[in-house]
Amino acid sequence: MTTIGRGPAVHHLESVEAPGSMLTKTAARALAVFRISLGFVFLWAFLDKTFGWNYATPSERAWINGGSPTKGFLSSIDVGPFQGTAHSIAGDPWADRLFMLGLLGIGLALILGIGMRIAAGAATLMMAFMWLAEFPLAQHTSAGKPSGSTNPITDYHFMYAAGAIALALTYAGHTWGLGRWWAGLPFVQRNRWLI
Repeated sequence: MTTIGRGPAVHHLESVEAPGSMLTKTAARALAVFRISLGFVFLWAFLDKTFGWNYATPSERAWINGGSPTKGFLSSIDVGPFQGTAHSIAGDPWADRLFMLGLLGIGLALILGIGMRIAAGAATLMMAFMWLAEFPLAQHTSAGKPSGSTNPITDYHFMYAAGAIALALTYAGHTWGLGRWWAGLPFVQRNRWLI
């Protein structure tokens, strides 16, 4: 049992109306584990694409070896109304740099627990663009084959974006991260969107 508010009234957390009163230390730690894990998803993608550790990216296609982090994915898009756009920017240096900067920035921000609002916005934007490129609404490719889409709406793109937003809104960077320190910096205090 936890006492909420003033006076002798004692309430169980499950009956509290204000969600902000429900974040326990255990919940904060669970969010911290989720934050670090989600950050590592983005950071790992950056590292594997940069160095070609032979998971998703073979070493000969690594960014440091002249490979393009966007070419393989964008040039293989064969569904939806944006496949022409995806093909036209596949491998462009500006697209590679922007994509890699996004992966690195989102990954580090989430792992460190700083700049969570920016990271959530960037992750949402990146996932929205990737969702549009993969277009899970399509049941068939442009060649008429099954697209392999398992869910037209709530797939990993949505879950990563929703997760990043939830982490930012719950100040998940304060637990096992640098979020509390970051939020106390004078320039962050003056520019609250940097939290």
